[in-house]
Amino acid sequence: MTDVLAAVRTGLDEHFAAAGITAEPVSASVTFLGTERIEVLRFGPDPADADVYHYVTLGCSRHPMFDPTEFVADPIHGPRAEVTVSLRGPTPTGLARSLAILAAAPAVEGLVLEADALVDLETPLFAGAPFTAFLLSPSDIGEIALPDPMTAVNVLAATPITATEAAWVRLKGADAMREAWQTDGVDVLNPARRAANPT
Repeated sequence: MTDVLAAVRTGLDEHFAAAGITAEPVSASVTFLGTERIEVLRFGPDPADADVYHYVTLGCSRHPMFDPTEFVADPIHGPRAEVTVSLRGPTPTGLARSLAILAAAPAVEGLVLEADALVDLETPLFAGAPFTAFLLSPSDIGEIALPDPMTAVNVLAATPITATEAAWVRLKGADAMREAWQTDGVDVLNPARRAANPT
């Protein structure tokens, strides 16, 4: 499975190089008991906004995801994913661990990571954060192709959200939350942002 991660890493490097980020990313490695290593790569700063850094997991796509209620898991063609978070400012303490927990969730809990999914860690995502959950969306990176016959890796954007916002997503859906952010002028890249107050 090392070839899968090598292909994903190459795809990530190519994406960020095309965006003008050519420096080697800073890497943090996280391992939980009974799981394989998850790396969190930090790309940036972004030429379009020097305060923004992009954090991307590498390790979730090592194996396909599958619903534990399915009787047979496809070890080749099943869906694969990684997640990315973009934030302004210095790296928040604890963010890499929270991202690694999210990336390990398919292996540990049998979650299938996909757009509009809400993953609630029920604990602050980083030091001092009001955010306890991630809302997943399509990312600018999109899909990274793997050698046939394996399924491409879908890189999903993970937006940190508060418990109140998570409750709103459960009630009204992911699109309603995104509309509320836009209406309220909420900058979701700001790690110290206020929560949206949807009605």
